[in-house]
Amino acid sequence: MHIKSLAGVTLASLLTCTTALAAGISDDKVVIGMPSDFSGIYADLTGKGSAIAAQMAIDEFGGKVLGKPIELLTGDHHLKADVAVGITREWLDRKGLDAVVDIAASSAALAVTKLMTERGKITINNAAGTTRLTGKDCSALSFHWAYDTFALANGVAKAMTLEGNDTWFFITADYAFGYSMEADAKQVIEANGGKVIGSVRHPLSGSDFSSYLLQAQASGAKVIGAANAGSDLRNTIKQAKEFGITSSGQKLTGMIFFIDDARAIGVKEAAGLSVLVGYYWNRNDESRAFAKRFEEKANKKPNTIHAGVYSATLHYLRAIESAGTDDGQAVAEHMRKLKIDDFFAINGFIREDGRMVHDMFLVKIKPANEAESDWDVFEVVRTLPGNEAYRPLSESVCALVKN
Repeated sequence: MHIKSLAGVTLASLLTCTTALAAGISDDKVVIGMPSDFSGIYADLTGKGSAIAAQMAIDEFGGKVLGKPIELLTGDHHLKADVAVGITREWLDRKGLDAVVDIAASSAALAVTKLMTERGKITINNAAGTTRLTGKDCSALSFHWAYDTFALANGVAKAMTLEGNDTWFFITADYAFGYSMEADAKQVIEANGGKVIGSVRHPLSGSDFSSYLLQAQASGAKVIGAANAGSDLRNTIKQAKEFGITSSGQKLTGMIFFIDDARAIGVKEAAGLSVLVGYYWNRNDESRAFAKRFEEKANKKPNTIHAGVYSATLHYLRAIESAGTDDGQAVAEHMRKLKIDDFFAINGFIREDGRMVHDMFLVKIKPANEAESDWDVFEVVRTLPGNEAYRPLSESVCALVKN
């Protein structure tokens, strides 16, 4: 089925078409792809770790679904949307690609999701954060799993603003994720009585953030929000410390932050930061059990993205099993029907817009002397229920949502 546009793939048409679709597995195998960052600034957040997590899900599912083998393909898109699309198109044309389960960088995710929808295939986004994926660029064949920029802002920016930190300046990555992060944070800040008094954008993969930090310092804002990620975020935080910005009274926060970032920056430098995560390995017995299995293969603890990839891949395979076919439309219907109940998402569910709703966790980075191990860096301060974390459907601009 060739689909002309994202908005054209409605839930109604999806549900009515599935009864006419033939059961079974196309090409005698299920092919899952991961065009992601394996060498750039997000590589240690996604890349190899995400591939390990997806393969773990495949192996623990049994390596087959409906009696047919499951294959995982990986490719490095070098943070370029056109490269990501090229890799994905080749897999579709030559490898029988059925689904994509992770795409680093929001610009690449938007482009790949569009292509996959046009081909009638499933996309599950984990590393990409932009809310456009469940907003104006939503699709009945696309799902957003681990987090998004609205939830991140709704956790960190809201909590800090309500504490009296009511003026903000943003240092923002100059691409889709940064734009979405800043815009969603601004909405949350203003809704809670705060104000964004300035911002500056920087190119992806930067090394010198001094001029941006000086602008932020000169603004007099109570909070400097870093709307970037990976090594860009780490360099921002490190250089802010070097310039004595935080010691002079201004607060600095990373709008998206992973356990890998705390380790790379150093717990001493990052201690006290409040951040929002979708998964923390030391939260309960189930999260620790997954982390143990993951660490045996990856030599590190998993982050939110890795855990999300595992959960999403397993849910996709269960949906194939439930649907009796790997046809994209039928599988999407069953993905929406099935509840998600695992170490990552307890009683999770998928909304009309493709958002997988699950609890998020506001955490604070522990002082080094309170850590019980090298990877014990977060203290869970508060659980943010899924129905509070994500943008309400009443505010959705997704064409699939009937407001």
